[in-house]
Amino acid sequence: MAQKDIELLAPVGSFEALSASINSGANSVYFGVGSLNMRSKSSFNFNLNDIRKVSSICKKNNIKCYLALNSVMYDQDKTLVKKIIKKSLDNNIDALIVSDPSILNYTQNLPIDIHLSTQLNISNLEGVKFWSKYANIMVLARELSLKQIKYITNQIDKQNILGKSDKKIRIEVFIHGALCMSISGKCFLSTHLHNTSANRGECFQICRKPFNIIDDQGLELTLDNPYILSPKDLCTLPIIKEILNSNVSVLKIEGRGRSPEYVSNVVRAYRKAIDLCTVNKLSTSTINELMLDLQDVYNRGFWTGHYLGENNSSWNTNVGGSKSNSYKVYVGRIVKYFKKAQVAEFIIEAGKLAEGDDILIIGPTTGAEKIITNEIYLNENKVEIAEKGSGFTFKVPFIVRPSDKIYKINKRVSSSNQ
Repeated sequence: MAQKDIELLAPVGSFEALSASINSGANSVYFGVGSLNMRSKSSFNFNLNDIRKVSSICKKNNIKCYLALNSVMYDQDKTLVKKIIKKSLDNNIDALIVSDPSILNYTQNLPIDIHLSTQLNISNLEGVKFWSKYANIMVLARELSLKQIKYITNQIDKQNILGKSDKKIRIEVFIHGALCMSISGKCFLSTHLHNTSANRGECFQICRKPFNIIDDQGLELTLDNPYILSPKDLCTLPIIKEILNSNVSVLKIEGRGRSPEYVSNVVRAYRKAIDLCTVNKLSTSTINELMLDLQDVYNRGFWTGHYLGENNSSWNTNVGGSKSNSYKVYVGRIVKYFKKAQVAEFIIEAGKLAEGDDILIIGPTTGAEKIITNEIYLNENKVEIAEKGSGFTFKVPFIVRPSDKIYKINKRVSSSNQ
């Protein structure tokens, strides 16, 4: 499959993540507004008025933007749904990501592309045929193997199955990010225990907690790993060739609730892997190098999901949080950037910064960019350490903006991503 046929779709939960996606090589992004999306409580989330700005930024950078409207809808949501759809139409959003049949019915004759969410659990060819009249792209159920996916994509070509716009249906799959312990995300644990619906973007992450197993006699099982319901993160980098060979068109990264540096590292890694793979130059050593970048940002350990059709007994993580190899600590912010000299003035507000430190600069336009600090100056005098105070300067080879935040990156003592 040619590189131009592969679309890398990135998650956006903030303007910082949006810029990180663009800078790292995403072909498209997806985001949500307000309460009617599957990450309504776990990310910053944009509001209705942000739709225009997000669309404008994407158009300026020649990438597509999709708005997630994929939660379960109730009758009281009708007015807000129509308002979001109108805003999307008015501001040239490229597509809506949808799962509720009421929205599919409402948008059937509207001039906007529809992508079907994994929440629909489309698991077979007949399902593809049934839903094809409503959409142009479908996210298949996460539980399918690559063998099953390839059968579906081959049959779409063979039978010339067309979508809403009379073009051949395109198939989208998740390639990286958090996985739900329930079928394609249809979980009711939060509803049962907290009266909040994971199917309305209000997941309480019950499955991420450690559990004990005690019978009615009070006898407790000894567990090697108490995180019995918490899946590791999906990571398909080791099998990206097989993913591409399944003839899917859109590769989707999960993570609208995660940090800008997560988006930057993950998009950049898969962008490089895809580009090399499409010209048959992706080596095992390159995959191993890129895996280190993935391990540097939030993750619960990795596995390849259901794609290989394996009975994997080590699918669940053994930690309650992240297994990343590094973490960031806020130290200060940018005050001014001298473009011609490529020098940034900054203020230290917490901790200290030394020459040779790995740092991360995050901002709504800057995205998430990493550098190693070189020589640090205070009032034109070189200093070894920048401590709390203002007036420090150092070289930055890319444009940064006032109020961009500076973080020091620290390595964890030990970490395992298995």
